[in-house]
Amino acid sequence: MAFDTLSAPSGTLVRLRVTGMDCGSCAMKVEAAVSRLAGVSDVEVSHATEILTLRLDEDRSSVAAVQAQIRRAGYTPVAPDGSHAHAGHGHYHAHDHGAGSELPWWRTRNGRLVLGIGALFALAYAASLLAPGLSDWAFFAAAVVGLVPFAGRALAGARTGTPFSIETLMSVAVIGAIAIGAAEEAAAVVFLFALGELLEGVAAGRARSGIKALVALVPRVARREDAQGRVVEVPAEALAVDDVVAVRPGDRVPSDGVVIEGASDLNEAPVTGESVPVAKAAGDPVFAGSINANGALRIRVTRTAADNTIARIVRLVEQAQGSKAPMARMIDRFARLYTPVAMAAAALAILVQPLFGVDWATSFYRGLAVLLIACPCALVISTPAAIASALAAGARRGLLVKGGAALETLGKVRRVAFDKTGTLTEGRPRVIDIVPAGEAAEDAVLAAAAAVERGTGHPLGLAIVQAAEARSLALPRAYGGAQAMPGKGVTARLAGLGFVTVGSPRQVREAGQLDAGLEARAEALEAEGKTVVVVAAREGGVLGLIALRDEPRADAAEAVARLKALGVAPVMLTGDNRRAGEAVARALGLEVAAELLPDAKLDAIRAMQVDGPVAMVGDGINDAPALAAASVGVAMGGGTDVALETADAALLRDRVGGIAELVALSRAALGNIRQNIAVALGLKALFLVTTLAGATTLWMAILADTGATVLVTANALRLLRRA
Repeated sequence: MAFDTLSAPSGTLVRLRVTGMDCGSCAMKVEAAVSRLAGVSDVEVSHATEILTLRLDEDRSSVAAVQAQIRRAGYTPVAPDGSHAHAGHGHYHAHDHGAGSELPWWRTRNGRLVLGIGALFALAYAASLLAPGLSDWAFFAAAVVGLVPFAGRALAGARTGTPFSIETLMSVAVIGAIAIGAAEEAAAVVFLFALGELLEGVAAGRARSGIKALVALVPRVARREDAQGRVVEVPAEALAVDDVVAVRPGDRVPSDGVVIEGASDLNEAPVTGESVPVAKAAGDPVFAGSINANGALRIRVTRTAADNTIARIVRLVEQAQGSKAPMARMIDRFARLYTPVAMAAAALAILVQPLFGVDWATSFYRGLAVLLIACPCALVISTPAAIASALAAGARRGLLVKGGAALETLGKVRRVAFDKTGTLTEGRPRVIDIVPAGEAAEDAVLAAAAAVERGTGHPLGLAIVQAAEARSLALPRAYGGAQAMPGKGVTARLAGLGFVTVGSPRQVREAGQLDAGLEARAEALEAEGKTVVVVAAREGGVLGLIALRDEPRADAAEAVARLKALGVAPVMLTGDNRRAGEAVARALGLEVAAELLPDAKLDAIRAMQVDGPVAMVGDGINDAPALAAASVGVAMGGGTDVALETADAALLRDRVGGIAELVALSRAALGNIRQNIAVALGLKALFLVTTLAGATTLWMAILADTGATVLVTANALRLLRRA
């Protein structure tokens, strides 16, 4: 859609797609133009995503007025089908980035301009060889034809609040060059400037390609069942909540939903990044874009196309690329002051040099060169290009960061605080030890416990049943249902064993059934951070002990080690008991603070922030206060609502090691930005000296700016290779 709106207490949040923005300077002009309207606030513009976001007081202005102002600035709000946008309200959803929304470079406005100016420049050069007397006129024609669109944009910018734009600098320099008879150099300046803008546009397209690839994962057509049970093909956008769709082997799931019939393996890599297919059966959730491997499924839709997981990821990546990092905002403020100062410096250079014996013509020529060198293209794009590339690289690896500010902060964190359950650990207990009593066998103890726990919903009972199933054990028959005694255990009557209880050591101890040897063994297991249950028969005494523990994730130890290697101190904050917390902490090699209530976690986060920024990694539900209090909150989760919407970043692949990757990516982006700024300012300083010394021509000056822009853009695109 060309725009979306969402009502909010402080106004309406409006998002528009704006075409024609090739660089950060273009985005600044659109932002300045729209900000002048009454009732408009919180304006954010990203040339990388072509998205304008603002908050609008509709009593003072309208969406139509915003669109008109954008057109006055020289840019166009365009709908996906190419028609002009129209005012109205709608849901806040992802834009259409499908095939065809990006034209080949030679069909773009800048592409055609570069080819046209290049052809005129080539003809002028040929004329200089064949008819030298006509060469000046030929170069003059090339310069004027190329100047017209840029001068038009300069005037549009001046009318809408940006009088000192890059186009203004270039237009003044070209007009001055023509005035002093340097038509050949004027034509070269126009051509090189147009080429630089074209390259920036191509780079922005690369940044958008990641979003387009995500959108392309969702099929355009869905096979929906009608009221008579017949399967009818409909557009995926037409699906509504509670519709039932049929998904054949090899098809992609058209929207988020729940399996209601069938079983299959689904490749969920588009959302979670997990390359191993995941088994799905009735009751299991599925994500839009997942690939059905081998079985037919019937799925009940739980989210519309505009709100499915892929759409929400796209929207969050767009918002992230559109939001500016503190460093980017500083560069924007600097650029707004820098351009008028540069024009004043060029004028000063023209006026001062004759005082030192330089003739007026030479002084004027050098002043024009200073003006071209001062173009801040490379400087303006230095930060947003790196941020956009880093965000795209992270998204490809399942690392979703919600903006430049969060990305910048991640590279500066001194400590990372982890929740335990579901973050450093798998979030579900597993049977670790089975200790038989007397002559009982391990399998017999486990089978009896599983027979009692079968049908219960307690996490420990589920873990025991799963362990028995993994060993393919035959379970004793249970007569009647199991009787649960809260806080103590579960009892059932089993064939051949009578009444058997799976309960806590305390309960069995109180019944006088636990001997000293087994009690000592139970205490030793509990000291290792394990939860111990006793399996006891009413007539036959204790059958044995089963120890369970929520084990660390497979990559948790590696994640902790990588953070330490990066100079970041990891610490675990948990509400679990001290023995369980310390056992996991010892296994992973990090500090621990246990038995913390939510307010105590907040206090711990704030205390650590005294020494510098702190990142908090949690499951995004019970850790929400700590995630909000931290400098950066990072949520675990394979594309869940909480993981995508509560924190500043999310690890979509559900791997705790992603936090180390985020820190490394952020530091790489910050280093890239520093390199870009050094290149942009360094080249300008070098060419400023050579220009004032008379060693730089006009076309060399603009080549310096274009070259710096190309170098900065190419350097930023290196971050994409981290994916």
